[in-house]
Amino acid sequence: MPDKSRRGKGRHPPRSKRKKIAHGSIAAQQLPVSQTYESVPQPEVSARATSVPTPSATVTIVRYPYIATELRRIGILAGIMLVVLVVLSLVFS
Repeated sequence: MPDKSRRGKGRHPPRSKRKKIAHGSIAAQQLPVSQTYESVPQPEVSARATSVPTPSATVTIVRYPYIATELRRIGILAGIMLVVLVVLSLVFS
């Protein structure tokens, strides 16, 4: 068996290597924002209106014709296994 587990080898670093967040610190939670935003004029773009038909959602009904026979076969096999287990428990006890 290997000494170290493979945990932490994924995409995310382990919790011990993540940055610690001060939960009780008010200064860490509220930072003043001193930026001003100016509106930028948008360039006018002329585009022709094209009539592209939007694809409509089609509902497809999926039918599984062998579900009933498969469930019956599974039930029969489960019953046979149960009977075998009961017989084996009676024989070996």
